[in-house]
Amino acid sequence: MRIVAIIPARLASSRLNRKLLIKINGLEIIEHVRRRAIISNAFEAVHVATGDEEIADVIKDNKGSVIRTKKSHENGTSRVAEAIKSIDATHVVLIQGDEPLILPNDLKKMVKYIKRFPGYDTLNAIAKIDKESILDDNSEVKCAINEKGRVIYCFRRSPSHCHMNEQFKYIRKMLGLISYKRETLNLIENAKESTIQKLESIEQLWLISNNYDIYGVDIESCLPSVNTSNDIARVLKYIDDNPEQQKIIKEIKNLD
Repeated sequence: MRIVAIIPARLASSRLNRKLLIKINGLEIIEHVRRRAIISNAFEAVHVATGDEEIADVIKDNKGSVIRTKKSHENGTSRVAEAIKSIDATHVVLIQGDEPLILPNDLKKMVKYIKRFPGYDTLNAIAKIDKESILDDNSEVKCAINEKGRVIYCFRRSPSHCHMNEQFKYIRKMLGLISYKRETLNLIENAKESTIQKLESIEQLWLISNNYDIYGVDIESCLPSVNTSNDIARVLKYIDDNPEQQKIIKEIKNLD
């Protein structure tokens, strides 16, 4: 078993253009993510997959590994599916490049689950929801899980009619940390987008609509990601208020 991390990255973003190159505490957002993957010591290798020269230059300047892909990908999963063709791996952990607060221990937990369930098509990190506003926030992808932890469906606005407090029992936020078997990624690369996947703009819906299983990996912390300009302030405040994040930032800066 050979487990690698790939961070798909592009400059264009519908809500916050060029967000991955915005600096937080002196490092680009993409560098925060890459370095956290490295200090986790969970992976055989950590790569950034991109079709953008500027992102590639930032990673190379920081002595990171870049896999060049075509520029025109609909989502991160298809970019990773292209990137995996050039590397040796049985499983890939996709880490979204806009998760600058991702915890190294959460990356270790994902790898632990892969080793425990190597036959699962996909594992997706999920987190509990404790605010009603998140259920109808269309910038956050959510899912409903069954008693065995399998994802039944994904959505942006809650389709459930029961009381909000009841929904918290089975609805989770889907995080930008996803593992795939190599064979599953090979299928995705050549697949046509499903109608629901395209209309809802949720890449995991291809798997569900084509009868592949996704199992959730519970992550204790539901951390802010960067989707809009307002999220930058949220991330900075979270760092200021959190000693663990401050310690991680010190550690990743020592990688220079």
